[in-house]
Amino acid sequence: MIPAMNSQVAPRQRKPEWLKRALPASGGQKPLENLLQDKGLVTVCEEARCPNKAQCYSHGTATFMILGDVCTRRCAFCSVGKGRPLPPDPTEPTRLADAVGAMKLTHVVITSVDRDDLHDGGSAHWASVVCEVKQRFPDVIVEVLTPDFQGRKDQIDRVVEARPRVFNHNVETVPALYRRIRPGSIYERSLELLRHVKQRDGSMTTKSGVMLGLGETRDELRAVMKDLRAAGVDMLTVGQYLKPAGQCADVVRYVPPAEFSEIRQEALDLGFPMVASGPYVRSSYNAREQFLGQA
Repeated sequence: MIPAMNSQVAPRQRKPEWLKRALPASGGQKPLENLLQDKGLVTVCEEARCPNKAQCYSHGTATFMILGDVCTRRCAFCSVGKGRPLPPDPTEPTRLADAVGAMKLTHVVITSVDRDDLHDGGSAHWASVVCEVKQRFPDVIVEVLTPDFQGRKDQIDRVVEARPRVFNHNVETVPALYRRIRPGSIYERSLELLRHVKQRDGSMTTKSGVMLGLGETRDELRAVMKDLRAAGVDMLTVGQYLKPAGQCADVVRYVPPAEFSEIRQEALDLGFPMVASGPYVRSSYNAREQFLGQA
């Protein structure tokens, strides 16, 4: 029996051996870095200090982050800059689509910072980006990873109506940790967003992700998985939280690979058609393979 996750904050721990891996040669990243810089584009890989960045860049893939690199919320797990963002850039949809073409992508993931400062939460800009990519590259699978739009269904609908193929919104952690880890967000509101998307368009693949190691228990995680499945979520990602910067929340526990395998089986038993569960799993990492059921 694998023990329940400790819900108390633990002293800082050393990274275990299973989380240590060799980085790809840096030369493979440079062409993509140059392209992104040339197009003036932001990636969540860079801004959130994702541990998979080197591997993804060396393979020519990235997750685009629209609406700037400054977020209006202060989530404790995230290293993206906080403060007052700049207005949306009307040239961004074209520049992002240019990059999709230059990279010859078949599956593109688009995310954004929270834009609670905008009257529409940035939803019109979201729709413009998705429509531009779909119009120019109709065979490309467009996956969106959206904020919660403060639960405003008109804003959510604006993105749904742009017809991405995959609609992802991460609940991130268990409800008991929201106040500490995800201030400004509401667990039930995120669930309702996912439920609403599925009700609006049953053909759209819905997706959500959870980080482990922040102090959750297995029972709490199990309850979240049941909630997500009841909301009609098709794809689930479960990964290890890794502290990206000094001001972010500490890791409470490093979850061993065997436990991730057990959690994956539990999720499959709950009826999720697609589950990716492992220490380095992220919602947008290997997104194409996840969608094709190969991850």
